[in-house]
Amino acid sequence: MLGYLMRRLLLIIPTLLAILLVNFFIVQAAPGGPVEQAIAKLQGVAGGTIGAGHTETMNTGQSRASRGLDPKLIKEIEHQYGFDKPLHERLWLMLKNYAQLDFGNSFFRGAKVTDLILQKMPVSISLGLWATLITYLVSIPLGIRKAVKHGSHFDIWSSTAIIIGYAMPAFLFAMLLVVVFAGGTSLSWFPVRGLVSENFDQMTTLGKIADYFWHLVLPVMSLVIGGFATLTILTKNSFLNEVTRQYVVTARAKGLSERRVLYGHVFRNAMLLVVAGIPQAFISVFFAGSLMIEVIFSLDGLGRMSYEAAVSRDYPVVFGSLFIFTLFGLLIKLVGDICYTLVDPRIDFSARNA
Repeated sequence: MLGYLMRRLLLIIPTLLAILLVNFFIVQAAPGGPVEQAIAKLQGVAGGTIGAGHTETMNTGQSRASRGLDPKLIKEIEHQYGFDKPLHERLWLMLKNYAQLDFGNSFFRGAKVTDLILQKMPVSISLGLWATLITYLVSIPLGIRKAVKHGSHFDIWSSTAIIIGYAMPAFLFAMLLVVVFAGGTSLSWFPVRGLVSENFDQMTTLGKIADYFWHLVLPVMSLVIGGFATLTILTKNSFLNEVTRQYVVTARAKGLSERRVLYGHVFRNAMLLVVAGIPQAFISVFFAGSLMIEVIFSLDGLGRMSYEAAVSRDYPVVFGSLFIFTLFGLLIKLVGDICYTLVDPRIDFSARNA
């Protein structure tokens, strides 16, 4: 097992390198870079109007957006953003700095990328961690119950509710929650802004904990709705697939109780598929599913920061976030493999090739 973990950890390096290289060249080819954004602002042109027509390179080496500006000023802007260096030199400098976990400074936020990521991390971790935890705590018992009661009235009406939840996008459910429970009607039970209240620092320890979870109720419920449906059906189908196997028939023939058969024999095998989905579930909530939720509930997290950085072509933030997201995702997948062995010690990763 230790050898397998070491191989997987070593494979993280070329994986990160390949992802950074692909995205670096894609970004360099995209129009409307930070130099064009800065020139457009100087000329009073909205950043959103910068497109291929505004960034088309002329024979003189300058872009159309730079017409009428002093060439020395343009050179200073290129130097400020590091675009006065050749492409290969910029790539080598980025890789060398990233190897030292130095992601540079944001072009437009006036802060180190590391500080920005650490500042936004608590919001994204709060959403991803609690949404994933609640999803699993609810979906696994419900899926087992549906498998045991397969074909019953409970199975039918719960499946109907699950299908409705799966069909409803998270952002639409979030807006519904805001309308119903956050002042859209006569009910105003939950806040719709921020992760904590403005007077958070003046609260007692117990008050801070209550205020923190009070703000999380609606956004976490919005994120749970989609993953909850998928995981419940997966758990049910996994259990239904296992209860028809010969070892279950043998266990029942020996006179074991249904609870002993279900949780002593079936659970370990059925949970393998469910455990395999933990990394993917957490990553999808942490990185993909939180952007709209952060916008709706005015939460300043990594998803919102990364989106704004991509729109404004803030390359240090884009690549720094990409590096952190990729590294974190690869480590989470490795944790998923470790969870495999905890659920079923018979699995031997040391016999596998990484």
